[in-house]
Amino acid sequence: MALAAIPFGLAIGLSLGMLGGGGSVLAVPVLVYVLGQGVHEATTTSLLVVTAGALAGGLGHAREGRVCWRHAAAFTAAALPGVAAGTALGDAVGGATLIGAFAVVMVVAAAATWSRASAQGEPDGAPRAACPPLRVGRDVGAGLLVGLLTGFFGVGGGFLVVPALAVGLAFSMRLAVGTSLAIVTVTSVMGLVAHLAAGRGPDADLTIAMTAACAAGAFAGSSFAGRVPQPLIGRAFAVLLTLVAGYLLVSAAALGGPPGGS
Repeated sequence: MALAAIPFGLAIGLSLGMLGGGGSVLAVPVLVYVLGQGVHEATTTSLLVVTAGALAGGLGHAREGRVCWRHAAAFTAAALPGVAAGTALGDAVGGATLIGAFAVVMVVAAAATWSRASAQGEPDGAPRAACPPLRVGRDVGAGLLVGLLTGFFGVGGGFLVVPALAVGLAFSMRLAVGTSLAIVTVTSVMGLVAHLAAGRGPDADLTIAMTAACAAGAFAGSSFAGRVPQPLIGRAFAVLLTLVAGYLLVSAAALGGPPGGS
């Protein structure tokens, strides 16, 4: 099973490195439906995998100056109470309900991602965009929401952070991706600590294999991010989110929910 996790980890890492998010969106369904983990175990594993991937990808973007550190700090400081509240709330919800709610959030994120991708991209050869002014109220509000979702769903939040930065705070696509990875690294660590404290332990062999593969994929993805057309990638990612969300909704509503989710 550990060997089967490696290609999935590479794909998840590429998504993180190139798009700044999508790690847990892909990791949770793979862990539950393909690799046979229970929902709560899968959310813990996904947080560890995404932490490593976001760190590796974020280092690549930071090296190219694509991280707005003040915004990242405001997000992560506000996310801490949200993580604690979200984890407590997630413990009180059944697995099928958790997956169904996760799918609904994914559909909303897909719409925002498509809208972002359809906006005018950065022209080739343009000078590096500057970080927008810090808007404390907006950054703090977004951080609270991301923290809540991180604890509740066991996700890093990048699939929501990137649209929030690009659309809500007028970031360029490149800066949104890089800054998202810095945020996701910290929020995922906070979520992971909360899940481990709640007694949710991952499978060691599978987690190690998937984590190493994700980190390698994320580092490669951060290198590709500056060369691959972002609108095309963004639209493809939005379609992928919608397809996975549809499958999860059908499972939760018609097939009795995920394995081990009751």
